[in-house]
Amino acid sequence: MTVPYKYQHLPIEKVFRDPVHNYIHVQHQVILDLINSKEFQRLRRIKQLGTTSFTFHGGEHSRFSHSLGVYEIARRICDIFVRNFSKSWDKENGWDDQERLVTLCAALLHDLGHGAYSHTFEHIFHTNHEEITVNIITSPETEIYQILNQVEAGFPDKVASVITKTYPNQQVVQMISSQIDADRMDYLLRDAYYTGTEYGTFDLTRILRVIRPYAKGLTYQINGMHAVEDYIVSRYQMYMQVYFHPVSRGMEMILSHLLKRGKKCYQKDPKTFEHHSPLLIPFFNDTYTLEDYLKLDDGTLNTYFMSWTELADPILSDLAKRFLNRKPLKSVTLSKEKDQASIENMKSLIEKVGYDPSYYTGFNSSYDLPYDFYRPNQNSHRTQIELVEKDGKLTELSKISALVAALAGQTHGDERFYFPKEMLSPITKGNTSLFDPAYAEFQQYIHNNAVTSPNKK
Repeated sequence: MTVPYKYQHLPIEKVFRDPVHNYIHVQHQVILDLINSKEFQRLRRIKQLGTTSFTFHGGEHSRFSHSLGVYEIARRICDIFVRNFSKSWDKENGWDDQERLVTLCAALLHDLGHGAYSHTFEHIFHTNHEEITVNIITSPETEIYQILNQVEAGFPDKVASVITKTYPNQQVVQMISSQIDADRMDYLLRDAYYTGTEYGTFDLTRILRVIRPYAKGLTYQINGMHAVEDYIVSRYQMYMQVYFHPVSRGMEMILSHLLKRGKKCYQKDPKTFEHHSPLLIPFFNDTYTLEDYLKLDDGTLNTYFMSWTELADPILSDLAKRFLNRKPLKSVTLSKEKDQASIENMKSLIEKVGYDPSYYTGFNSSYDLPYDFYRPNQNSHRTQIELVEKDGKLTELSKISALVAALAGQTHGDERFYFPKEMLSPITKGNTSLFDPAYAEFQQYIHNNAVTSPNKK
């Protein structure tokens, strides 16, 4: 008798050695097939942290390893639920293990649509990695779709609905996407490990010990509150210290301007780009297909950037050199609204000494909401974290945690004005004036307006 594809288990489980989770266990044939698909293997060539590796040199890990990690955490949660909270024992709140395969597939594939230097690329070319993830899963021409469709008719759409948060079982949805989910838990631990920081570490073992399903999603036993608090604070610290690092944002600004300049230069001289960077042309023309998108990765863009260093356009060539050789724009903390006059004057000074402010200045606003709770007057909000007390009563986390209450509902981050490092060059040497007075005037603005000193790393 032939075993249906969705029930096929590997004769011996496959394991992937992992620095964060020790071993990642693969037991289903469909999961192994998905991992071996060309669309999933592409994630090996996409950095998890983008330009952050220019600041934290160890942060070279990929979307591939992160996706495996999310899968592994989801797999462990499924094991805990079927062992301790099965629906056969609790019809109302228990876990139905028939949801395991759709959960594991969604966990594995949740980042499938991330592209080359994804967030910066998305901004310039107006792509959306979540929409592209759904397209990869549901498009019949992809290997991913062909594998999923063998499970049962309509299974690709089921997996996609978990990604879009429309799947009817909220236990499954919240395991993949909520304020404390397998995705966030893996990237905090993984990013902390590879960047060499301690900010993102928390007690995963304890959280998995106290997590449990209920009718409307996931909850946590109240005796595990401190582990959940630790997770919230770790996430806050990672955003403030790593993800929002001003140097990484300065490199992201260079990358953004570089792609923008490349698109402009293509419009003037398309033949040059047909030779030097053909895979970008569908994006310059806004005619790209899913197949075009999947051909790009970080390495492809870096190769194109190297060729751009030798092109005639001085701005494109210079920006490419600055990006490849790690020459970030410097920054100062300013408010785009309150300091508009100063910012415009600084741009004028930058232009006066020879830099086009459209490509050598920029404003970056990076804020995060460490924890949110249900607010009926808002159109959208994050799924709040519920703690279950011994009597079964559910209580929202910030109502009993003073630590989380201090962070709840408040955004944290800063606004920065970016400019060329050369604007901070020394003004004099001995009694000899070396530069246009505009440099001195610019530096006076920095001195007068800076909330914090320009980044020095």
